[in-house]
This record gives sequence, structure tokens and C-alpha cells, in this order.
Amino acid sequence: MTKLWVERTGTRRYTGHSSRGAQVLVGSEDVDGVFTPGELLKIALAACSGMSSDAPLARRLGEDYPAAIQVCGPADREQERYPLLEETLELDLSGLDEAEKQRLLTVVHRAVEQVCTVGRTLQSGTEVRFEIADRGRP
Repeated sequence: MTKLWVERTGTRRYTGHSSRGAQVLVGSEDVDGVFTPGELLKIALAACSGMSSDAPLARRLGEDYPAAIQVCGPADREQERYPLLEETLELDLSGLDEAEKQRLLTVVHRAVEQVCTVGRTLQSGTEVRFEIADRGRP
């Protein structure tokens, strides 16, 4: 299993790490060159939807099909949560007739609904456990 962690690098600045060698810079919105945690959540959702729909789209549109997924949703600062996240998968479907297009859209929606772990987690909610470990003196 991949180990994930963040390390503090400054005031409201962190670097996220994976045991596979990946890194991502995380910080507050007023810090240049970083993602906010909320932005990473949105990117994770969009990437998960893209990866979940990749196989059916590649079968129909070709292995090198271009795609982009826009994701947005303002924060509700009173509740400190995102009440709505909206994704738009942008594709060129001009090579398909209307029936083929509708079939593909159905398959893609089904794939995202069934396979996107991030989306399924957000939709169903999840239990989060937080604890503090004292790494100081024994």
C-alpha cells in the first residue's frame, strides 16, 4: 500500500509525499505555486472521473483521444465544506452519430458512477478519524 504524508515547510505551507516518490505543494490561497487542499480534492475528483471513463472512451474514440475535465464548486465558508462540485468532461464527439454518442454517454456515466472511488466517497460520505501522536519524549 502506498504511504502518504504531508510535511510542514512554512506557515500554512506543506509538501505532500507518496512512498512512490510523488510530491505536491499545498498551501493557502494567498501562496503562489501551491494547491489548496480544496483544489486538490476537486482535482482528485476530476482525475478519478477521467481515469474511470478512460477505457470506454479509448475503445470508442481511439487510444489518443484528447479530453479535459473542468471541475468547480465554491466553498460554503459558514459550514467549511463544498455543497456542490460540478464536473464537465470535454470531448470531441463529432465522429459519432447521435445513437453512438448516446450509447457512449450512457457507458461513460455508468463507468464513473461505478468505478470512481473519489466520487463515490464524496457522494456517500465517509468517516474520518483524526488523532494526535506525540513524537517527543517517550
